[in-house]
Amino acid sequence: MIHRQDTTEKKAAMVTAQMMAAAARTAPKAKGADNLEIIIVEGPEKDKLAEEMRKIAKENKAAFFERDAGNVDQAHVVFLAGTRIQTVGVAVCGYCGFKDCAENQQNNGICTFNSGDLGLAVGSAAAVAADHHCDNRVMFTAGKAAMLLEYFKTDVKIAYAIPLSVSGKSPFFDRK
Repeated sequence: MIHRQDTTEKKAAMVTAQMMAAAARTAPKAKGADNLEIIIVEGPEKDKLAEEMRKIAKENKAAFFERDAGNVDQAHVVFLAGTRIQTVGVAVCGYCGFKDCAENQQNNGICTFNSGDLGLAVGSAAAVAADHHCDNRVMFTAGKAAMLLEYFKTDVKIAYAIPLSVSGKSPFFDRK
């Protein structure tokens, strides 16, 4: 059997995305509270993601969503990580801008630890992609589009995407 580059490169991107999911899931979390949701999209769902990004670009005159949609088009798969917002009950914190977790919840605030945990997870995932020589770029734009498309099963309030490409030249470099 002969395996050609088009199928092997796509498979390599998917395997890398799966390893990224493991890295994100096991990344440190405040008080061990896991509020993450991790998904991987390809095929028609990936195409729909790029379409939604273009729609956002047009409706909001935000050209960078259009630029990033072109990158999603060029990616084999897109890794997505999002977080639910749930205070973790750290005493004497106030990093969210509120007195305590109760005040945060009364005002629909965002727990800084949820955001930090997501950042650690995304950083861990991006490191795996780099370690496996998959071109990648962290994008809030595709994360936002995935939330609007309701790709996440839970009430995710913040999400980032990492499209993955295996090609002769990274589509995520020298972007216009």
